Amino acid sequence: MKFKICIVISTYNSDITEKLYHNAKEELEKFSLKKIDIVKVPGSFEIPVVISKLAKKYDGFIAIGCVIKGETANFDLISKAITNGIMEISISQKKPIGNAIITSFNRAQALKRFNRGKEAAQAILEVLKIK
Repeated sequence: MKFKICIVISTYNSDITEKLYHNAKEELEKFSLKKIDIVKVPGSFEIPVVISKLAKKYDGFIAIGCVIKGETANFDLISKAITNGIMEISISQKKPIGNAIITSFNRAQALKRFNRGKEAAQAILEVLKIK
């Protein structure tokens, strides 16, 4: 496949995001992609703006992050903003963005969802095949 893919990964909760990244990258490496780049950001909230800045350079993206609920409403606000931002960019730029941003109520739930990286990679590759 002659596609250029960018993985945008949050360094916050890195014990979780690194595992998601490895699952996504392992899946992408099964295909002869033209290019796979990695861009690190401090948190999941920064992912949409970075994808927006890079949208014209790549055929697809994988967003990797982890937002764990705390004691405030911040979890709900951040999760919704990230999801809406990613969807808006995907539609306006006509680029697939695999969402491997885990939103969970606790660390134990997040630790059980490493397969989301692989699933996000599979999703963008399937969408890229559609002309």
